[in-house]
Amino acid sequence: MSPTRIYAIVLRSFYLTRDNPTRFIQIFLWPFLDILLWGFLSRYLSEISSPGLIPILLGGIVLWDFLSRVMTGITMTFFEDVWSRNFLNIFASPLSIGEYVAGMVVSTVWTSAIGFLGMLIAAGLLFGFFITAYGLLALPFLLILFLAGIALGIFGVALVLRYGPSAEWFIWPLPAVAAPFVGVFYPIETLPHWMQLIGKILPPTYVFEGVRAIVAGKTFPSSQLFLGTALGLLTIALSYAFFVSTYKRAVRTGLIARYSAETVA
Repeated sequence: MSPTRIYAIVLRSFYLTRDNPTRFIQIFLWPFLDILLWGFLSRYLSEISSPGLIPILLGGIVLWDFLSRVMTGITMTFFEDVWSRNFLNIFASPLSIGEYVAGMVVSTVWTSAIGFLGMLIAAGLLFGFFITAYGLLALPFLLILFLAGIALGIFGVALVLRYGPSAEWFIWPLPAVAAPFVGVFYPIETLPHWMQLIGKILPPTYVFEGVRAIVAGKTFPSSQLFLGTALGLLTIALSYAFFVSTYKRAVRTGLIARYSAETVA
């Protein structure tokens, strides 16, 4: 695996974002709108019920949006190649599958970090919410969500690679599909049993269970953090294996030609 070729993918992503104001603005726009909507709702609910709702509701949306930003950063790197009809050209070069995926992952680090920082500033200035409310546990929380976002992004890219460019709509609902199972705003014990079983194998579940435990003044066992991290790494490995398998199948069957300059429909 060549660091130079990985750097080339990252540098290209940087230039595409830097030179296009609309792409740069969207890093901040949607997270900021989420902060406004959920921030005012959290403030209202905290006034009529419990003041602990702000770190639960607003904190939940900040953390979940971070995962979504990570996933979007990976998928947008892939879609830049699809939309510009450059995907086949990429793999006509010496670039390997592993290097391409690594480039997507590194590219999303800076875009998701910038967007997350903007969300934290908005939440702090407008609603007095600071990530430090979670103490040092904020770091493993972010790590688990970062791993989960990577896995979700790679999985989404593999779906589009499998079903063709017109299937890009598969990707955007993925966070919304996963959210009910991981208990972003409520304990998973409130879910039906079969949904709880699914939730327990999803890494973000352990982040939001930890958030609620901290706000309630309870201890959160470190074993749950290790489990969430291990599940995050496992889901990345499974998503990567799915992506590689899908790519090889597309090459073997000729379906990769759907990404040629002739058609991306």
